[in-house]
Amino acid sequence: MLDVKRIRQDFPILNRQVHGKDLIYLDNAATTQKPRQVIDALVNYYSRYNANIHRGIHALAEEATAAYEDVRQRTAAFLHAPSPRSIVFTRNATEALNLIASAWGRSHLQPGDEILLTEMEHHSNLVPWQLIAKATGATLAFIGVTDDGYLKLEEYERKLTNRTKLVALTHMSNVLGTINPVEQIATRAHQHGALVAIDAAQSVPHLAVDVQGLGCDFLACSAHKMLGPTGVGVLYAREALLEAMEPFLGGGEMIADVFLTHATWNEIPWKFEAGTPNIADVIAFGEALKYLSRVGLAAIRAHEQALTAQAIQRLSEVDEVVLYGPRTLQDRGGVVSFNVNGLHPHDIGTVLDQEGVAIRAGHHCAKPLMRRLGVAATARASFYLYNTPDEVDRLVEAVQAAKAFFRKPRPGMERGKPTRVGTR
Repeated sequence: MLDVKRIRQDFPILNRQVHGKDLIYLDNAATTQKPRQVIDALVNYYSRYNANIHRGIHALAEEATAAYEDVRQRTAAFLHAPSPRSIVFTRNATEALNLIASAWGRSHLQPGDEILLTEMEHHSNLVPWQLIAKATGATLAFIGVTDDGYLKLEEYERKLTNRTKLVALTHMSNVLGTINPVEQIATRAHQHGALVAIDAAQSVPHLAVDVQGLGCDFLACSAHKMLGPTGVGVLYAREALLEAMEPFLGGGEMIADVFLTHATWNEIPWKFEAGTPNIADVIAFGEALKYLSRVGLAAIRAHEQALTAQAIQRLSEVDEVVLYGPRTLQDRGGVVSFNVNGLHPHDIGTVLDQEGVAIRAGHHCAKPLMRRLGVAATARASFYLYNTPDEVDRLVEAVQAAKAFFRKPRPGMERGKPTRVGTR
């Protein structure tokens, strides 16, 4: 069991107020708050050993290089990757997915090939494949979603063919919370000779992820969704794939040698890290990994399941609230999307903000999924290790306040007739 009271002491932002109310931060699927350890690591780097890495031979450069590469090893261990050579640092998960699409897709896809995606993907795992399909002549196919938020696996079996060269899907939906059976999906894909790319931006912060156990060929995640700074993403890829892929970007650091008319490439993973990287934030990300490892992913998962169960139960008791996604806790993460009949999610989010409750309202960069659900948008609460049962209760109370605010009669409203504006 987590000592949440103790954990919250590490997060300075949780002490602030919003609109005169104590902040309740329930927008963790968008980005997470940062503990003092991460903030201090940033300050320490810039205060004590700020230097460019890999090429310098002075003390500061060597210290910075060692700290940066230590995080690569720590990331590999966190993901249970076989080697740090399989870890590439990017700006975010979106860039990591674009790297796969460009560096692998351009040389491996051709007309007649197929990329198999799902209807629940974030735009970051849709648009790169749309672009590469257009560039190569490959086609896109999609696995549907059931009314209760699961992938239609029987449809997957039908659509998986020898034309399928890549299956790309989310590990955990940022809208539905659905945890997809990636290991099962990867096994079947490999039997057809296809590779598997996983958008794990929502799963890696909350579940113990073993890339070898999952059987994926590529996996992308973002530091800022797991207590780390913005501006750092991670691509895991099998070493043989990285060796065979052409660089994504050109410039310094990714080269072995350069002539006027051609160049040769650095070893992996540096072949894919052109120019000066985000040194400070990568080093601070290492502290986030230490923090999560110290707390324990199993404990975080159990805590989030309890909060999710409470939120689903309490919200389901509120009239006119519609919930989305699986009701079975082992099949979902700590994301609860909902609507209130007759209210726009942005209106709900605005009232909740006035109550100090930060949630997300919109299409969550998943417009095709919104169309599948038959809505323009949803409100979304998402939990993490520092959230509490009392905050879930405050969420529900704020939703009830939003209902009351928009349902109460206004001056000039009578028998459902609106006030006439602009007349005397």
